[in-house]
Amino acid sequence: MKVSRIAAAGALAGATVLVLSGPAFAHVSVSAEGTAAKGGYATVNFKVPNERDNASTTKLEVSFPTEHPLASVMPQPIDGWTVKVTRSKLAKPLELHGEKISEAVSKVTWTATGKGVEPGFFQKFPLSVGQLPEDTDELVFKALQTYSNKEVVRWIEVQKDGAEEPDNPAPVLALSAATGDHHGGAAASAETAEQAAAKTTTTAAEPADSSDTTARVLGVVGIVVGVAGVAYGVAGRRRTTV
Repeated sequence: MKVSRIAAAGALAGATVLVLSGPAFAHVSVSAEGTAAKGGYATVNFKVPNERDNASTTKLEVSFPTEHPLASVMPQPIDGWTVKVTRSKLAKPLELHGEKISEAVSKVTWTATGKGVEPGFFQKFPLSVGQLPEDTDELVFKALQTYSNKEVVRWIEVQKDGAEEPDNPAPVLALSAATGDHHGGAAASAETAEQAAAKTTTTAAEPADSSDTTARVLGVVGIVVGVAGVAYGVAGRRRTTV
């Protein structure tokens, strides 16, 4: 009985660790540096992890919400990547700083000129954006992540209220309450997107989150412990029977 209990406990521990490690697998996400206040400007980062062991991420396409268009989107140059900002005509013009804006950014595309985001690493893709809308609490973007083996992962699923997180959730930027300073966390720049894209700066690839690695290691250890416990229990039963 004691041997059987030990085996069962080992198997349960392995299964528990594996379940806990599941959500640690990362996906493309977006977050603001500081705050992203309604009606203001902000610097945001699209964080792209590489979830493949045999391919690099070589392209990222981010589509912007058409129901809440952004007139100003300026990328920060990243060494080893080219960037293209696509603008589209608006069905309804916006008013920005007293001026009518008839087009807005519909998509930003980053393409690797070198190895891209290699296995075990992630990359941040910064943008200065504004003017943020005042009539919503969040902005939902849709992203396509392309790997060097031609695989495309579509991060486009919208989270529904009360439902579990989808397998490929779209990046969501939460907006905070409006402030008196409508420039928010990032002041408007005099540079155009084309001028910014022409520059080059060095951005070292960053190691993947330690939490992801730790969770995966714990998952493997848990499985080994569980299997060992079951094997030990079976051996104990045989000895008892003999």
